[in-house]
Amino acid sequence: MELDLLHAIGLVAVGMIAGFVNVMAGGGSLLTVPVMVFMGLPGPSANGTNRIAILAQNLTAITTFARSGFKDFRLSLSLAACAVPGAIGGAFLGVELEGVWFNRALAVIMVGVMVLMRLDRGAAAHAESDPPSARRLFAGHVLMVGVGFWGGFIQLGVGFIIMPVLNRVMGFDLVRTNMHKVFIVAVYTVVALFVYSSQVTLLWTVGLALAIGNSAGGYLGARFTISKGERLVRLILNVVLVAFVIKLLLDA
Repeated sequence: MELDLLHAIGLVAVGMIAGFVNVMAGGGSLLTVPVMVFMGLPGPSANGTNRIAILAQNLTAITTFARSGFKDFRLSLSLAACAVPGAIGGAFLGVELEGVWFNRALAVIMVGVMVLMRLDRGAAAHAESDPPSARRLFAGHVLMVGVGFWGGFIQLGVGFIIMPVLNRVMGFDLVRTNMHKVFIVAVYTVVALFVYSSQVTLLWTVGLALAIGNSAGGYLGARFTISKGERLVRLILNVVLVAFVIKLLLDA
């Protein structure tokens, strides 16, 4: 597949939007993957190629958070290590992905996320100054296996799954939730990308064009998260959730 200048510019633009949405809330891959399928890529190839942009986006976001003083690499790495086994299993399943049933499942998951994120709002603010308890840490690490599986399998909407684990289960405020999220996703994406590249054909030029846009969007998303704080993240998250639930149900 040859990538002309017009398509490259379009991919960069879509990637910017997706990268911003991914870091702030999640669901950006619901833009990028359909665009690649529309361009003629088979589903598994589009699913794998998307990981190139996801990796670039999250590496940029990690750097942006760290430079602003938001980092806890030790905890992020231990959570990511738990996500990796799930991502390997999910990626091997994802190379065979087809059909529309996952749309309906994802819509149900996102409705549940909206409910969870709106319950007990005071917990996140309290957790900002208190480290997670041993019980919260254990539960978060166990659930990361499932997060990794979904991320390796399809990636679409993984932010809507990982954010409740970090925010509601582990008790992080939404700024630190995003700080950990981008690190965890970056780590398991390396593993998933290796699996996809060994099983299906990836379009590296398409992925790199998306990566440019996703990186720019990821930087902006991280900056907005830091400067605008939890209130803006929560607003964007809920708007994105509602929009994607409606789209998925109409398309299913």
